[in-house]
Amino acid sequence: LYRGGLAERLCRLQNRERSAISFWRHQCISDAKISSEKSGVLIVKILEIFEECTVQVAICQQLEQSPATCSPEDAAINSEEPILKVLFTRETAAHLKSRPQDVIHIYPPWQKLLLRNSDVPVIMNTYFSQKVLLSERSEAREKTYGLAKMLIRRNIISLAQTFRLDDHDDELHQESSDNRVACAPQIHKSCDSMRHPLALSAVNDSLLEMVESQGAVGWREAQVRVVIQRVYCLLTRQGYRSHAQGNKLLTSNGGMFCRLCLLVQDAYGMFSEVQLQSLSSADDVEQYCRRWEGKFCCLAGMKILQRTTRGRTLGLFSLIDSLWPPVVPVKVPGQSQDSEMMTTSLPPPSFCYILTIQSGEVHVEVDEEEQISNLYQPPAVRGLKEILQNDGCHERCSFWAQVLYLRLQTKHSVPINQREILLFVTDSTLQNAVHVIPKVVPVSVTASCVLSTEIIEALSAAPRFAFFKDALWGNGRIICVERTVLLLQKPLLCSAAGADLSELTGPVRLDELDSTTQANSICALRGTVVGVNESTAFSWPICNRCGNGKLELCPQDRELLYCKQCSEVVMSPVLKMQLEVFLSCPSLSQSIVKVKVWHEISSFVLYVYTKTYEVQSVLGKEVGLLNCYVHSVTSHPNCVALEEIVLL
Repeated sequence: LYRGGLAERLCRLQNRERSAISFWRHQCISDAKISSEKSGVLIVKILEIFEECTVQVAICQQLEQSPATCSPEDAAINSEEPILKVLFTRETAAHLKSRPQDVIHIYPPWQKLLLRNSDVPVIMNTYFSQKVLLSERSEAREKTYGLAKMLIRRNIISLAQTFRLDDHDDELHQESSDNRVACAPQIHKSCDSMRHPLALSAVNDSLLEMVESQGAVGWREAQVRVVIQRVYCLLTRQGYRSHAQGNKLLTSNGGMFCRLCLLVQDAYGMFSEVQLQSLSSADDVEQYCRRWEGKFCCLAGMKILQRTTRGRTLGLFSLIDSLWPPVVPVKVPGQSQDSEMMTTSLPPPSFCYILTIQSGEVHVEVDEEEQISNLYQPPAVRGLKEILQNDGCHERCSFWAQVLYLRLQTKHSVPINQREILLFVTDSTLQNAVHVIPKVVPVSVTASCVLSTEIIEALSAAPRFAFFKDALWGNGRIICVERTVLLLQKPLLCSAAGADLSELTGPVRLDELDSTTQANSICALRGTVVGVNESTAFSWPICNRCGNGKLELCPQDRELLYCKQCSEVVMSPVLKMQLEVFLSCPSLSQSIVKVKVWHEISSFVLYVYTKTYEVQSVLGKEVGLLNCYVHSVTSHPNCVALEEIVLL
C-alpha cells in the first residue's frame, strides 16, 4: 500500500474497527451483561432470518423494553410496534448465532436508513450487538439449539435483476435446498463431505475469498481445498532445543514442544501457513513430509492468527519465493477460469495469512490416496558447488551431503540449549572441485531450527549423508533456520535438476591450511614443531570402559578411582592429556600457528613429550596431516589458533 494513500488509511480504519469490536465483546464477557438502560440502545426481537449478498438480514420487531424475567417466547409484543430490517455482517452473525424469537440489544452507533420505496426501515452498523438470555429456560434452549443445525434461506439476487435487465422476476426468487447454508458450526470430516448437497456451496478453492467471506472469527460454514507444499515444525515461544543426550530433543517450561505446520497454496497461487497441533518431539516430521507433501487437503474450522507481510517474516517469504512462480498456470481472481485466462506471470505474494486450529473441531483432512497435485513443487536439489557459486542473497536451497564433523558453538553468554550447531558437510561436487572451491563447508544450525532426536544421534555417531531441505543461503553462509527440515533419507519426490546425488566412495579430503582459511572452518595441517606452551599442558584420567572423564575417589579405598556411569572401580584408568604446540607451516610462513593437540589424537607428539617431559624432545618433530578446527585467524599479530579434531 502507498504510504498515506486512501487504501492504507482505510486499512488502518478497518483495523481500529476490528479492535474496537473485539474489545467491546471482551467487555461483554467480563461484565456478564451490559446494561440496556444506556441511552440509544435498540431492542429488537427476531421474527425471520435470511441471507442476501453475504449479509444476514433479520426481520425484527422493535421492543419498548427488554423483558426482565420472561423468556423470549413469552415476551409481550405490541402489534403496533414497528417492523425493522436489521443487517448483520457475517462476523457479527457468527458471533451472535441468533435465531427467530431471540431478543437482541443493538448498541450505538447504529444507523437507521429510510428507503424511498419501502415502509420498513433498515438498521445498519450493528457491530455492537448482544443476544440476551433472559432465563434458565432460554439458556437451556440455547444449548440445545447450539447442537442442532439451522438452515438459513439464501436469496440469490442476480445482476440482471439488480440492473432490471430481465423481467422474469419469478424465476429469480427460486429457493431450493441447494441454496441453504448451515448456520451452526459445521465440521467436515473428510473431503467426501464436499459431495453432500449442503456442502456444495461451502467448498472453496480460494484462501483469500474464504478469509474475506468468513472473517477473523473462524471458518464456521465452509472449507477450502489447498495443496500442501511443505511440512515442517516451528518452536513455540516458550520452546527451546536441548542437546542433552538421552533426553527429548525439545523441552520447555510450559510443557509445549514444537508445532506441526503446513505451508499450503490454493488454486490462485495464494499461500498460507497453517499451524496445527503441538508435538512432544520432532521425530514424526519425516513421515508427515513423506505422506502429506504434494497432496490436496481440506481446511475447516480455521481462524486467522496473523496477517503477515514480507517485511515482518523474511524467513517465511524466502520459502514462498522459492516456490514462485507456480509450475502450472493458476487462476486469476475476477476473471474466467478457462485455461486461456490462467497464468504463471504473476508477481510474488506480498502478504500471507497464518492460520491456526480451533479447539474441538476436525481441521485438516488430507487425501493421501489422491495423486500428487500438478501445483506441487518438490525441493530442487542442487550440488554444494552450484550453491556456493550462486550470487543470490537469502535464497532457499536443498542439497544432499555427507556430515563429517559436528560441533556445538561455545558462546558462554548463551545457554547451552540455545547455542548453534555447526555441521561440516561435503559432497562429490566439492571433493572433485578445483582449489578455488572449498572441499568442506560449514552449515550453521540455529536454535530456531527444529531437529529430531534421531537426526542428532545419527549425525553425532558416524559419518552420515543427510538431506537439507529449504536451508537458507546468503552472504557466503548456509544456515538452517525456521522451516528448514533435515532428513536422513532423500525424499521420494525431489527435482535433481542435473545435480550429482551420488555418495562418496573414497576417503574425504580437507583443504590444507593456507592464507584463505577462515575461522570456524576445518582444514588439514602439516608442519614442524617449533615451540610448546607448557603452561597449558594438563592431564586427567578417564574410565577405560566408557570414557567418562569425571572420575571420583573410591569411598572404600581412597587410592582407587570410581566411575559413576559404570558403577565400578576403575583399575586401569587411561591418562588423557592436552598440550598446546606451535608449528611452522610452509603454507603460512609469516604466521604463528598454534595448535591444541590431544593425547588420543596426536599420539606421536604427546607420546614423546610424556616420556621425557622435556620441550627439547618434541622440537623439530614433523606433524601431519592433522585434521583441525580453526578457532580464530588474526592479522595483528599474524596468528592462527586451531584445535585437533576427529572426523566422524
